Amino acid sequence: MKEQRQMRQPEIVMLPDAAALTEAATRFFVEAVRSAIAQRGWSAVALSGGSTPRALYRRLAQPPVCEEIKWHRVHLFWGDERAVPPDHPESNYRMAKETLLDHLPIPPANVHRILSERGADAAAEQYETELRQVFGVTPGEVPVFDLILLGIGADGHTASLFPHTAALAVRDRLVVANEVPQIGTTRITFTAPLVQAAALVIVLATGPDKADAVARAIEGPKDVEETPAQLLRCAQGRVVWLLDRAAGSRLASAG
Repeated sequence: MKEQRQMRQPEIVMLPDAAALTEAATRFFVEAVRSAIAQRGWSAVALSGGSTPRALYRRLAQPPVCEEIKWHRVHLFWGDERAVPPDHPESNYRMAKETLLDHLPIPPANVHRILSERGADAAAEQYETELRQVFGVTPGEVPVFDLILLGIGADGHTASLFPHTAALAVRDRLVVANEVPQIGTTRITFTAPLVQAAALVIVLATGPDKADAVARAIEGPKDVEETPAQLLRCAQGRVVWLLDRAAGSRLASAG
């Protein structure tokens, strides 16, 4: 069935610098998780890798912020992962573990990492199964995350949905192994339908090297193959772009 989705206007929040962006992201995170727990008793969040969320995770792990969330009611996932062991320096899981998980009273059973050491294809299949089990959804249904954290690359990719890669066309899977020839590797990633179903997506972007990609993603001519982050234009929930001045400098609204 062909998708019929109305284009959704993003919320753009321009911050003066990376420190202000981290504080804003912290408040969005805390409020989204607390709201979900209040409504249904638990919350599901998908984390991202990269340098910008690193500061967010450190902030969330610090008191008094860490005390604002009932962490035993939070389930943490990852939107994508590199095909490396969990202790590898490039592992998204390792970064989150060192900056966030090691400092929180979160049950190990609530931490759902991608088992990338099994190989990309097997890890993707296992992760989709785990997602369905945790959310209690059947094949054909798409889980709804309370919050998915994303970044954007200078090439316009988000999660590990890179330009002109096969995963961009996938509509019948939640998680896939995505071969990325331009960087010579395969990544495990959420697919577009899973990202688009979230109640809230927050995109974090800092620095001048992201400015062109941000402008193309939000305001550019539609071309998801060239700028995969444009898939957020068809999101079902809220999409909030948290940008520092440099990252948002090429938006028409910034001028």
